Amino acid sequence: MRQVNFSLIFVICLALVLFGIENTELVSIKIFEGLELKAPLSIELILSMGIGAVLAWVFSVWVHLQAGLGDRQILEEKEEQIEVLQADIERYKAEIEERQHLLPSASMSSDS
Repeated sequence: MRQVNFSLIFVICLALVLFGIENTELVSIKIFEGLELKAPLSIELILSMGIGAVLAWVFSVWVHLQAGLGDRQILEEKEEQIEVLQADIERYKAEIEERQHLLPSASMSSDS
């Protein structure tokens, strides 16, 4: 798998280098009124791809954090349900023991 990753990264970097060699013309980008930046087209496109990749990564981290918080809430709800069910089990056990003492057949069979 490492070799596939390395090959993929190598091909992408090679494509970026070839793209940069072919696109060296200066172009201007108007960032906002009064601020204009001039740089080679290849540099500007590579920077915009990098910014896009960073934003995609930030969004991915944000989605994972939200999913983790949702999982934590579900886990807490399930723990509360378990506690309620365990309390019900204890109550039912106590009721069964109480009813067994009231049954006449239970006391007769133990005397025999």
